[in-house]
Amino acid sequence: MSDQRLRAIFRQLPPELSLKIDHPVIERNELRLPVKAEALVPLVTHIHRTHGTTLVTMHATDERAREGTFKVHVMLALRGENAFITIIASLGLNNLKFDSLTPHVNEADWYEREIQDMFGLVAVGHPDPRPLVLYDDWPEGLHPLRKDFPLSHRPPRERTEYSFTIVEGEAVYEIPVGPVHAGVIEPGHFRFSVAGEPIINLEVRLGYVHKGIEKLSESTPYSKGVYLAERISGDNGVAHSTAYCQAVESLAACKVPERAEFIRTIMLELERLYNLFGDLAGIALDTAFSVPAANGYLLREKALNLNECLTGSRLLRSVNVLGGVRRDLTGNDREKIVATLVKLKLDFEDLTDLMLTSPSMMDRVETTGRLTTEMARSLNVVGPAARASDVDRDVRRDHPYAAYGRLNFLVPRQSGGDVNARMRVKMDEVRESFSLIDQALDGMPGGPVRAEVGEIHSGGTAFSLVESPRGELVHWIMSGIGAPFRHKIRDASFCNWLAMEQAVLGNIVPDFPLVNKSFNLSYSGNDL
Repeated sequence: MSDQRLRAIFRQLPPELSLKIDHPVIERNELRLPVKAEALVPLVTHIHRTHGTTLVTMHATDERAREGTFKVHVMLALRGENAFITIIASLGLNNLKFDSLTPHVNEADWYEREIQDMFGLVAVGHPDPRPLVLYDDWPEGLHPLRKDFPLSHRPPRERTEYSFTIVEGEAVYEIPVGPVHAGVIEPGHFRFSVAGEPIINLEVRLGYVHKGIEKLSESTPYSKGVYLAERISGDNGVAHSTAYCQAVESLAACKVPERAEFIRTIMLELERLYNLFGDLAGIALDTAFSVPAANGYLLREKALNLNECLTGSRLLRSVNVLGGVRRDLTGNDREKIVATLVKLKLDFEDLTDLMLTSPSMMDRVETTGRLTTEMARSLNVVGPAARASDVDRDVRRDHPYAAYGRLNFLVPRQSGGDVNARMRVKMDEVRESFSLIDQALDGMPGGPVRAEVGEIHSGGTAFSLVESPRGELVHWIMSGIGAPFRHKIRDASFCNWLAMEQAVLGNIVPDFPLVNKSFNLSYSGNDL
C-alpha cells in the first residue's frame, strides 16, 4: 500500500519539480528523490504542504571521496501511513550553500544550524544563523563531521562570546540560569527575559556536554555500536539501541526472530514505565507535594529493581544485540514480571488518585506551561508533549516495529497542552504500558532469540524510528566498511526543547521548574 502511495505522490508532482529529480528510487517504504541544491526548498515545501508530512530528520553527509559532493537529506513522514519521502540535495564543492528551508518549514530551524556547525554548509536566509552545537570558543572554519576532521583532533580555542537575544523595554531584565545547576543534572543555560515575574522570552543554550557520538560511530564496528547507542541518553538506552539495531539489521537484510521482537517490546515498555514513574514524581515534587513524589520515586525504584532481576542492569543495558536480544526470558522471569506488575498497578492507582484529587496541586498544573496544538505541530513536537497538545502521533502505531503491530493499545491524548495535560497523558501511558507488557507475555511465541547478521555492503542506507519515553527518536545509517560511513541520530529532546521555550511564555518564573519537569527533556540526548 505504501509503495503505491509513494508512486502516486511522485506522479502527481508538477512538471517543473519532477523534471529536476534525478533517478527517483523506492526502497522498502521510502521514496528517495535526488535533486540539485536549488530544487531542495521548492520540492520539500510542495510535498510538505500538499501531503501534510512531518519532518523526521534533516542532516548532511560528506561524500566528497565517493561522489565529489556534500549532500543534504530531508526525510518526511506521511501522516497515517508507514511511508517516508527523502529529498537528497547535492551541493557543488565550489558553492557550499543552499536556500534555507526554515522560512517555509519551521521545524527545520535547529537542523540547519546543526548542519552549518558540523559540516560548514550554509543555509542562506536562515532567520537565526548563530552557532547551535559548537562551543563559543571553537575556531571558525573547523567542522567536526567532515571526513577530513580527525576524531582525535583538539583545536586551539579562540575565546568569543555567544550573542543571546536581547529583549528591550521598560522594566525588562534578564535572569541567567546555569549552565551549572543545583542537583545531579547535566548543564544547560536558560536566559530569561522578564518584566516583573512574567516570562516574556526564554532562550535555551545547550551543547555543553557534546560528546561526538556521531563522529565516534564512524569508527565503531557495527557490533560495538549497540553499546554506543545505549549511552546516548542513559535512561533511554533500550530505545536508542533498538533503533540502532533495527537500522543495521535492515542494512544486513537480517530477519529478527519473532520471540526476540516480543522481548524487545517488553524491555521497551519496562523502560517507559520507570521513566514515567520518575516524571510523575518530579511533577509532584516541583509542586511541593512531597507524599506523591516519594510514592512515585518508590514505584520507579521497584521498576528498576525488576529490571536488575531480569537483566543484571537497572537501566536495562546490554539487552539488545544485532539480530535479536542477548538472553531469553525464562518462566521464572515471567513470574517476576507478572508479580511485580500486579503490585505496581495497585500502587500506581493510589498515586494518581492522590495527585488528581489535590486542589492545591491541580491549581499549580492547570493552565501552566500551555503549548497550543498549532505551535506543537509547527515545531514538530513529539512524544507525550505532543499528545498532550492533541497531536495524534505515536511511532508504535504509525510506524510499527518490534511486536507493536501485533498488540492492541490506545494512544492517550489531551487537548489542554498544559502541565496538567502532559501529566495526565503520562498517567494514561503507564496504563497502556502495563497492558502491552501483559499482552506481550501472553502472546510471546517460542523459538530462538537471535539470528545471524549477514554481510553489510558499503553504500547502503537504512533508518529506524522508535517511540522512546520522551517521544520519537531516529537512527539513520549510511553503511561503510565494517562501520557506519555516516550515523545520524535524532533524539526526541532535540525536537522538544524549542517547544519548552514557547510553553513558558507568559508564565511566572517560579513555574519554570514545573513546566521544565513536565517535558523532562534530556541534555545528553540533545548534546550528541
